[in-house]
Amino acid sequence: MFDPAARTRARLLDLETRSRDRAEAGAVAEGVAETIGLSEARGAVFEGPPSPGRPYRRQTGLDWLARKGRISPVQKSAGERYGALYRRTAREGAIRSTLDVRPGGGGPSGPGAREEVLLTAAEGSAQAAARLAALRARLWDQADLISACDLICGRELTPREAVASEREVGRIEALVAVALDVLAGDRG
Repeated sequence: MFDPAARTRARLLDLETRSRDRAEAGAVAEGVAETIGLSEARGAVFEGPPSPGRPYRRQTGLDWLARKGRISPVQKSAGERYGALYRRTAREGAIRSTLDVRPGGGGPSGPGAREEVLLTAAEGSAQAAARLAALRARLWDQADLISACDLICGRELTPREAVASEREVGRIEALVAVALDVLAGDRG
């Protein structure tokens, strides 16, 4: 039947839930704004969300340099290749976690399948390390050029994030541009 008290309780619970949801959404928005503000103060650059409800996207150092017209698409491509190799070799020493450890190699993929995957990954990391060493040799093993590429291309930092002072921003941008010119022009 029609119970006005139950209907009022249901309406009040609905209003309370909506109010709580709005407060939580506001707190999340404040937290995101604070995090973005702090990161921007440290030199990170973000693309705003294309529409409400979409996430912010942090720009990489290469994206930032390309958008500012400081590097060409060819240089950016060379930097992306360098960065992919850098990140692949940086993961090499990391201890990976898995819950799929099966002593004796038993399992649905058959005996030895897990070991084969690990060996393939190790071979890929070794090849990436060798290719990264070759790219670094192309940079004449110059510590400044290699360091600039490691920071901007490999760790994906913007120039402001990569250096301690504003004076050094222009220097690291110039170093990256020179290094990427060498890497882009000396493809092999």
